[in-house]
Amino acid sequence: MENPYLKFSVIVPVFNQWRLVSKLLTCLSRQTLAREVYEIILVDNGSDLERAPECFGLNVRILHCQKPGSYAARNMGVRAAHAEWLVFTDADCLPNPDWLERIADRIKSVSQSNLVLAGRVTVTQASKNPCAYEIYDFVKGIRQDRYVSRGYAATANLCVAKSFAEQIGLFNAEVFSGGDVDFCRRALKSGANLVYLASANVNHPPRTSWRELAIKARRIKGGQYAKARGLARFMIVFRTLLPPVNAFKDFLYSGQYSFKFRVLAAMVQVRLWFLEVCELFRLAVNGQAERR
Repeated sequence: MENPYLKFSVIVPVFNQWRLVSKLLTCLSRQTLAREVYEIILVDNGSDLERAPECFGLNVRILHCQKPGSYAARNMGVRAAHAEWLVFTDADCLPNPDWLERIADRIKSVSQSNLVLAGRVTVTQASKNPCAYEIYDFVKGIRQDRYVSRGYAATANLCVAKSFAEQIGLFNAEVFSGGDVDFCRRALKSGANLVYLASANVNHPPRTSWRELAIKARRIKGGQYAKARGLARFMIVFRTLLPPVNAFKDFLYSGQYSFKFRVLAAMVQVRLWFLEVCELFRLAVNGQAERR
């Protein structure tokens, strides 16, 4: 049941990232929006390395979802939400102090509930002397503006009315990656207005090791492969086998970074390409999709 005094339910899936949650909650506690109008729902997704604490604060709830996958965890958060609007972010994100206020300002100007807001995600540079993998992650970035132009958005910074989310059927809980793309495209087919909101920003630290990049790449490729069938699956395989020429162009022609950084990012992309090809072969022989 919705609480008329609550405007937002902030939903965060957590899988073995509880060490990061305190920083996220510090950012949420500093929101310029009054604390009384938003709740925070943390959904532990079967963490096996770190235990979820009993409690964090008065407006924070901790739920436990045993079904593997962040989309299953988000769906549990949606069903438990008491507010009119759902706001999604991730455990490793750090929202700006005016994040929720900027979202609130935008939805004030609309009367329909089919608005889907995608906020900016800024990948930050974590160190003065970054390694090649960190350079790759912040040169590549999370281009939410580009995603929106293509008809989808990342759940690192996404807002939708609870009633509309329930109407279109929530996230596909059977996949570990790509559920946000599927959700947004179903929303658009149902008449949603997908809008990019640059002023509502969350910061995302870059991945700083090959292992972290490899896990993400394998998860994304597994999500693409799992949900595709027939010709669609063939196209996934075909595109993966092709050299990532568009990624190279994006890196090399981006004047925002030094030439050295752009070349290093392109070199890491080559290594990731080989990994993705190997991952496809592994999945083709009934390998289990990566969920982390």
